Amino acid sequence: MERIIEVCCGGYYDALQAYKGGAKRIELNSALHLGGLTPTIGSLVLTKKNTDLKVICMDRPRSAGFHYDETDFETMKADAHALMQNGADGIAFGCLDEDGNIDVEQTRQMIEIIRAYHGEVVFHRAFDCVKDPYASIETLIELGVDRILTSGLKAKAMQGKELIKDLQAKYGDRIQLLAGSGMNASNAKEMMDDTGISQVHSSCKSWLNDPTTTGKEVSYSFASSPHENDYDVVDEALVRELVASIAD
Repeated sequence: MERIIEVCCGGYYDALQAYKGGAKRIELNSALHLGGLTPTIGSLVLTKKNTDLKVICMDRPRSAGFHYDETDFETMKADAHALMQNGADGIAFGCLDEDGNIDVEQTRQMIEIIRAYHGEVVFHRAFDCVKDPYASIETLIELGVDRILTSGLKAKAMQGKELIKDLQAKYGDRIQLLAGSGMNASNAKEMMDDTGISQVHSSCKSWLNDPTTTGKEVSYSFASSPHENDYDVVDEALVRELVASIAD
């Protein structure tokens, strides 16, 4: 089975770095420092125009968790239509009820929208907040999800490797598993070899400086020292290293 690197991108600049580094698929977001929110249409259009990347778009209307009220969910559905109409190859989303179970009705509605455009259905790391990963993955399989992005319910995927391995053994013939969080050139091959999965998700993150981030009395910084005047970006060299690391 072909091994795949998916790069987590925060915009068009990141998508270009991923493309130049040899990635074939990206997850396109905005606001990665908040865990990733819905990307702009402009970043999607430019990425599809100027690369041949497969683009999975995040559909997440706000920060914090994944239990959405009617207003949030209406926004998600409208964004799903807009993203697919503008060339997205699929949508990554996650909807949970207040008890940490899959929200079946919201998930079903999202799948119906994505399938109407013949797109890929990805349930993102909301999965890592579920109460029961086994019941949850069976629900997602029944609903028709193509792929789950997961760190094995741990902060980092290598910490959750045993659960990922077990889920792959039990369900890997019915749904794709994509390991994400802390994945890089030093551990991607080990994750694949040890678990049997064929896909990993990585931010390949570096930093660029913006000297206007802080003023005398005002700060728009989101990162701690020494990066208080920086913003995070995908690093082409790190993508290239990661792609090379999984080669047989």
